[in-house]
Formats: sequence, structure tokens, C-alpha cells
Amino acid sequence: MATWLIKTEPDCYHWDDMKRDKRTAWTDVTNAAAQKHMRSIKKGDITYFYHTGDEKAIVGICEVVKGAYPDPDHPGLTANGDPKRVLFDIKPLKEPKNLVTLKDVKNSGLLDDFLLVRQSRLSVVPVDPKHDKVLKKMMGM
Repeated sequence: MATWLIKTEPDCYHWDDMKRDKRTAWTDVTNAAAQKHMRSIKKGDITYFYHTGDEKAIVGICEVVKGAYPDPDHPGLTANGDPKRVLFDIKPLKEPKNLVTLKDVKNSGLLDDFLLVRQSRLSVVPVDPKHDKVLKKMMGM
């Protein structure tokens, strides 16, 4: 089981929307590097739901209920034969006891090589097990 961080603009899709919907397909990711990460997402993986914009914080935790599958609205294959765009489906699991902000991540001194810090523009990034352990502690889990 892998852990991922997925980002959303709260005015486009908020954690409250996720809780209300109970399940959603993660769509509209166009960046090639983020799509590459998405192709590795499997059923049972965990995602940290991160609000961008003014909040910049992990606000929820989700489970992947359907691993990566081709985006029916964007058919076609890459040069490697992979679907050009993929989606995955998630459901909300819980909220962290403590929100973990980007400032908290940067000030921790333990997450300097976390992709959220190093490649801050990507909307889907893997969470290394060592970073996952630190984040869980920061979230009070």
C-alpha cells in the first residue's frame, strides 16, 4: 500500500465536497509528471487531501477505491503505450486531529526532501514512508 498527496483548490473541490459526495473520480490532472504518478495509484492506497490557495494544508485522508484507469474524456496513448490521462477514485476516511500546513512541513526540518516542498507545483505526489511517518505524527495519528 502506497501513500500519496493530492492537491485541490478548495474553491474547485473542497474537503466538504468530498465528504458530501462520499466518492469521487480524481480528474482534471494534466501535468505529465503528475499523470505518471497517477498511473501507479492502486486500490487500497491512501491519499492525503491537500487544500492549495490560502489554506495550504492537509485537511483530510482518503482511500483509493479504484486504482488508475483511462480517462474516458481524454482517450489516446503515450509513446510508451500508456493511457494519455488516467483517473482514480477515492472515498473520504477521516480528518486529521491536527491540520498540517505547508509552513509546518517546511519548518519541521524533517521533510526538506518531501516532493510537496521540492516539486511544489505537482498536484499528485508520492509520500515516502519516512515522510508518511512524520506527517502522521504531525497530524496526531
